[in-house]
Amino acid sequence: MASVASQVVLHPVTTQSLKVLSTTIGRDKLYRGIQYFARFFAWLLLSRGYKIQAARWDALKSHLALGRKLLRLGKFMENAQAVLKALNAPGDTGERITAIGRQLGYFGYLSLDNIAWANAIKFYNLAPSTAQKINKRIMQFWFTGILFSLAHGLLKAGRLANEVKKLQNQTWAEKSLEAERDLKLQNLQVAREAVRYQFIMDVLDVWIPATNVGLVNLNDGVLGIFGLITSLMALRQQWLAAGGKN
Repeated sequence: MASVASQVVLHPVTTQSLKVLSTTIGRDKLYRGIQYFARFFAWLLLSRGYKIQAARWDALKSHLALGRKLLRLGKFMENAQAVLKALNAPGDTGERITAIGRQLGYFGYLSLDNIAWANAIKFYNLAPSTAQKINKRIMQFWFTGILFSLAHGLLKAGRLANEVKKLQNQTWAEKSLEAERDLKLQNLQVAREAVRYQFIMDVLDVWIPATNVGLVNLNDGVLGIFGLITSLMALRQQWLAAGGKN
């Protein structure tokens, strides 16, 4: 039994899991996945008439959402830094503008999210009408940030596709130059895959704030599935990074 226990505890999968969960973002994505699964499952139970069981999962969803706000305290400063870096960064103007718009959207979202957390734990009491307005602004900023992220992804994908096409059409007399071209193509393909991956996540995530601000009307079952998928995708990125594969 001791041998079996040591194999489980010291297994590489266990070690990599601990590396992921030792980071704030790793824990956040795990909690987010459970949160959105709970949102979906609560909707499913409620739609079938299991009100008591649904209330249990709805409570789990709400407490995880509140706990994740604590993990995000002060995170808006990362977006502030990203805005300043993007202002001075070289490169395509459209990509820079959309990158700045994305970071400003997330900055507003996370800044107000901190205020909403303080109000939720009764550390700072807001009038119900004010709290409602802040929650709406949070969703509007989140929605804006994702829209800019989608635009940024499209622009970057277009630029990378043009660079790949340009390199593929070039011919090289020397093998060393051809090898250099192949390496550049490989790096461009990796970058394109990363852009596509993020674009898929944004396409799914955008419906959550869009529903909360009243632009569309998707039920909690659909939003729960979308949130679960993007949480698992983000958790996969952290898993690969912890394993040195990203």
